[in-house]
Amino acid sequence: MTVYTNPEVRHDFVLLFDVQDGNPNGDPDAGNLPRLDPETMQGLVTDVCLKRKIRDWVDMTRGSEANMKIYVQHHGILNAQHQQAYDAIGEKSTGSKQNREIVDKARQWMCQNFYDIRMFGAVMTTGVNCGQVRGPMQLTFARSIDPIVPLDISITRVAITRVEDAATGEQGEGGKVTEMGRKALVPYGLYLGYGFFNPYFAADTGVSTADLEVFWEALQRMWDVDRSASRGMMACRGLYIFSHASALGNAPADNLFKLITVKRRDGVKAARSFADYQVTINEEDLPPGVTLTRLVG
Repeated sequence: MTVYTNPEVRHDFVLLFDVQDGNPNGDPDAGNLPRLDPETMQGLVTDVCLKRKIRDWVDMTRGSEANMKIYVQHHGILNAQHQQAYDAIGEKSTGSKQNREIVDKARQWMCQNFYDIRMFGAVMTTGVNCGQVRGPMQLTFARSIDPIVPLDISITRVAITRVEDAATGEQGEGGKVTEMGRKALVPYGLYLGYGFFNPYFAADTGVSTADLEVFWEALQRMWDVDRSASRGMMACRGLYIFSHASALGNAPADNLFKLITVKRRDGVKAARSFADYQVTINEEDLPPGVTLTRLVG
């Protein structure tokens, strides 16, 4: 077992990823434009977006394994997932007034069988009550290093939607021949996010060494199974894990994160690739009892 896959100690990590000519996380309240901090114009990618990619990768690569099912799925029905637990333990659901002991059994079954519940937690009190789980692995929003300038580009389609739109007048004129649309993208953005692993919560949900191995692998490889025309080119550019020698940790996470700095190289006015940035890691000031592992970068 490597130090960064030990579920009995604390881990804090830094994730770097970039996007080129794509939309890493559209905002439905803003016409699906890339998410922005309106004061700094830095791009944002939510923790929910990153967790979705992780879930999809685990489901695609390990979903056939009994204890690696995914709870929050596309087109999934949560109460149907909860009912599986009650069927497995041989109990009947009585809703919010369910016996506490039975809820605990159902909760334990859900943790054992669903990877994302073990790692991220879940509120499972919707009708068929399986309790609540506080997940040991938590992620922050990722924020671009520099301000971004989202582009909203017009696109055309040679096929039209409705039959009546193609109808022409008596002179054979007036029918539509194309449809117009919009596509939002970021020319280039390098994003930085943070994550935290709490071994006390991990002991409660049953996280194993294998679970952590899958998580670190997902952060590196999930981009390749999440391709779409709207996302452009996305890739993991850095994954740095600070592993502590104890469960409580040997240093504050914010102090550790300050050891990694990312800035645009001198003379670069508009970054258009990862090569336009410089990542500096100050390992000399690494506190006693903390090990830094560079999985990427």
